[in-house]
Amino acid sequence: MIILQGSNLERRFASDILFSNVNIRVQNHSRIALVGRNGTGKSTLLKILAGIERPDEGTVSKNRDLSISYMDQHTAIDSQLTVYEEMLEVFTPVLRLLEQAQLAAEELGDPDLMADEKKYQEALKNYDRLQEKLQYYNAYSYESDIRMVLHGFQFYPEDYDKPIQSLSGGQRTRLALAKILLEKRDLLILDEPTNHLDIETLTWLESYLPKYPGAILIVSHDRYFLDAVCNETYEMDHQGINYYKGNYSFYLRERALRMEQALKAYEKQQDKIAKLEDYVQRNIVRASTTKMAQSRRKQLEKMDRIEKPQADQRSARIQFSTAQESGNVVLTANDLAIGYDHDILAQPINLDLRKQQAIAIVGPNGVGKSTLLKTLIGQIPALAGDISYGANVDLGYYDQNLGNLNSKKDVLHELWDKNPNMPEQDIRTILGSFLFSGEDVLKSVASLSGGEKARLELAKLATDHDNLLILDEPTNHLDIDSKEVLEDALIAYDGTLLFVSHDRYFINRIASQVIEIGEEGSQLYLGDYDYYLAKKAEEEERQAALAQTQETPQNNKQEQADHSRKEAYQLSKEEQKQTRKLHRQVTKIEEEVSTIETEIARLHEEMTQPDVIQDHEKLSQLSKQVESLEDQQMTLMNQWEDLEIQLEDLE
Repeated sequence: MIILQGSNLERRFASDILFSNVNIRVQNHSRIALVGRNGTGKSTLLKILAGIERPDEGTVSKNRDLSISYMDQHTAIDSQLTVYEEMLEVFTPVLRLLEQAQLAAEELGDPDLMADEKKYQEALKNYDRLQEKLQYYNAYSYESDIRMVLHGFQFYPEDYDKPIQSLSGGQRTRLALAKILLEKRDLLILDEPTNHLDIETLTWLESYLPKYPGAILIVSHDRYFLDAVCNETYEMDHQGINYYKGNYSFYLRERALRMEQALKAYEKQQDKIAKLEDYVQRNIVRASTTKMAQSRRKQLEKMDRIEKPQADQRSARIQFSTAQESGNVVLTANDLAIGYDHDILAQPINLDLRKQQAIAIVGPNGVGKSTLLKTLIGQIPALAGDISYGANVDLGYYDQNLGNLNSKKDVLHELWDKNPNMPEQDIRTILGSFLFSGEDVLKSVASLSGGEKARLELAKLATDHDNLLILDEPTNHLDIDSKEVLEDALIAYDGTLLFVSHDRYFINRIASQVIEIGEEGSQLYLGDYDYYLAKKAEEEERQAALAQTQETPQNNKQEQADHSRKEAYQLSKEEQKQTRKLHRQVTKIEEEVSTIETEIARLHEEMTQPDVIQDHEKLSQLSKQVESLEDQQMTLMNQWEDLEIQLEDLE
């Protein structure tokens, strides 16, 4: 059932069109990702759908009783209450119901009431009605709901009585998201909800949101998160919007396929047009062939011209290179303790970074990942241990707070002053490759957006040609397209990388090793992020098995071990067989979904033809075909999701 729909929406700023003819619909259990480059109007569209702003054209229609929760990327709770009191505010109606139910129960025990049968029956009906409401609102579990959500956002019992005024900005933002989840409105609209979340909290949120009772519409630059939560994707591009019936990875594949098909159709028509025009030109003046030439000319005039598919908007061109090679040993740290004054955040940390390695540093918020980087580059003194750099190491550092930029300069001089011997034209060329062109280079650094500042910081880093890059959250302010460009540049980089990131997609593409930082020190994993997760899961299983073994009587251990090995062997064979079968089924469904998507696109194209638009019966037939195909596609996608879940459990 459709609960909210935007039809032919348009938003303008003066004479500039941000987007137009945007159509989007949200059903009661939708899980929608809204993607697109920075500046395409994603946040503006969310505000229009949430009723915060009005469109210049078009309408937003919604169910009469629809309740909406909206959270933008800057939302933070500002309250005089404690953490727990603020969460309790959500359940004020429920608490009133509980009070009413308690009073109703006490009333039923009144001897005077019990003596009056009519009044007693009325009181009993009132009590039953209140109990039904309490069951509907799941009123008796509100305390456990609060504890579960607060725990997911890393607020523990010892934090419940903390005044909100004492929390950091990031903690207030997390608390705002926790409160919105507890409200359980019909539609949840979230604009960049993952910005202040560490990997542990992200993982919890990814498991929570698919079970959310209402619909969800999300803007996020976290591709891993979008894949886990969403099964529909709307892409804002070229002042319009495109729909994809799948998660982010499906959208990427399908977008490439659509572009390829559209380009082929365009080229095929262009070839036909060229042949017709050539025929007309050669035969129009000859008496014997003029009628045929005129016929071809009419054919050209009547032809519905296919517009050339628009390629993606201009992307940044990022390139990192080294001026000289470092030695094989780049950086080592032995038994390092990090922190401030005598407050140790983590120890002992050991690091052995070799030439052309790419190591990601992960760990919960507050454990000291950024502190570790600042310690390694000498901004903060180590509290214990030692750090040493290898031969010929040139160090470049990217600060997630963009503190290396001078807000009093303009873009041009921020880069030129760093490279004073470089001609202005070369500086402008470099800035152009980072999407600063024309008058953009004269903008003050202070006026730039977060994404623009990040690109300027990367431009400065690229001109240094260092052979060791230490990067602190380099993707924080970038849109997905810029992230992908940065990833490609770092993959091609011939130097060494050490970086902190919460972007698991980024880690998977870049990292050859992962170091996990905790209060008890560091642990090295010789693979990407997925490998790190797998090894962590193995370790947890091993510890659980060890604990169980310790509880088993000694004389049964060998017998149980032999039995377990046999069971594991048989189970492994069955799992491999089942995995192969599931993979075949997944591949078959993906092929069927792609075929249906292609047919839907063809039918949509046919429905736009002038002769079909005038033929209401034909248009209705085509519309029914599209609806039938979309139903088939939805069924297949549900089957695909079930199979993927089964595969995840097996693999």
